Amino acid sequence: MAKLPDEQREIHAKYTSAFIKLANDLKDEGGEIQVISAALMSASGIYATYTTSGNEGYLHQSGIDKVTEVYKNNLTFIQSMKKAEAEKGNA
Repeated sequence: MAKLPDEQREIHAKYTSAFIKLANDLKDEGGEIQVISAALMSASGIYATYTTSGNEGYLHQSGIDKVTEVYKNNLTFIQSMKKAEAEKGNA
């Protein structure tokens, strides 16, 4: 994840928590977690396209590659944080 200023980091954490809460609410209503996860990824992809290209636009391959790289970097960061937590818990 890109380095965010403190204020943006707090807002980012708040929004992330809101999406996780929504996902958990859908799960609690009987939704399958794989479907919920896929829907969140679809919504994220649609919104990433909207933020760069508007409602009527689309991403060219170079844009897809850029968004994919951002997702990859973010997922790598999340996993490194989870790994550090797990290792700290096992120490």
